[in-house]
Amino acid sequence: MPPGLHLKAVSKQFGTDDVSVLAVNDATLTVDRGEFVALLGPSGCGKTTTLRLIAGFERVDAGAIEIDGTLVASSSVHVQPEKRRIGMVFQEYALFPHVSVLANIEFGLRRMTATEKRARTGEILELTGLAGLEGRMPHELSGGQQQRVALARALAPNPTLILLDEPFSNLDAGLRARVRAELGEILHAAKTTAIFVTHDQEEALSLVDRVAVMLNGSIEQVASPHELYSSPATRSVAEFIGDANFLPGVGQGDTIECEIGILAARHQIRGPVDILLRPENVELLAAQPGLPAARVRNSLFFGHDQLITVQLPTGTFLTARLGPSDAYVPDLPLQVAVRAPVIAFPRKN
Repeated sequence: MPPGLHLKAVSKQFGTDDVSVLAVNDATLTVDRGEFVALLGPSGCGKTTTLRLIAGFERVDAGAIEIDGTLVASSSVHVQPEKRRIGMVFQEYALFPHVSVLANIEFGLRRMTATEKRARTGEILELTGLAGLEGRMPHELSGGQQQRVALARALAPNPTLILLDEPFSNLDAGLRARVRAELGEILHAAKTTAIFVTHDQEEALSLVDRVAVMLNGSIEQVASPHELYSSPATRSVAEFIGDANFLPGVGQGDTIECEIGILAARHQIRGPVDILLRPENVELLAAQPGLPAARVRNSLFFGHDQLITVQLPTGTFLTARLGPSDAYVPDLPLQVAVRAPVIAFPRKN
């Protein structure tokens, strides 16, 4: 059975030969049927252009795109957007303001009979939790309800693929967490292949089956949220995903020597390296007489935890994420330790 979506070495360039931008560079991604994947990256990395290439709003310059096993884009093939069986959910929802929820959902069902249309809209209203609201106008709905209508309209024609472009950007922070949880439940219940474009790491890591990290037009790693955070493939991915400390060291096989001691290495590595230390893997212990001590330089208290910045004797700064019980005053002497085997990346000259 072919995957729900397959991008093979896709590239897209804008501009002229004299002044051009390579927006998407040799991007490769496979999404299984029914899988929910986030395309995560900073602004300007090429993720929205990639979404537009998948949708057919832009033509690829090189590579190929297959949806459910059908070639829809290559340097010589371009299937029009309306023939790709794709549902779109935009940032602004793009609801028709002058018609009801029901009419918005029915928009893509024009080829169905009245009986078929009634049955399908009933299914979708139940699936999206909109039953009872079908007679309302969009302006009578909350932001979260409007987003569910947009999703319902995209799902109604039973598309092969759903594309979501920053779908939570118009919601306030208090509503965002609840709405994204609802959206995830709806898409998993619908068993529809879905791609979710976002620059928000928390949204991506908490919502999807896998995350594709896009940096500078290229997809650098595709992995589960847990694997992506705990085992980034490159230093660039490690820097982008979550908070990270980097400490210089020298790999000696299964150990790494650095200024806080000899650390166990998760993978064999030799030569000059940069060690990745997540703040939650840094321990702060009471200072020991006769040993060089780190000093507290700053503390940020969040209630459920706190982020402590310390300066090592060499002048290097590290951050540690700790529980809320202990207080760390400026200039407090401490010893620094590391909880787990560490990942390190070869240091670039």
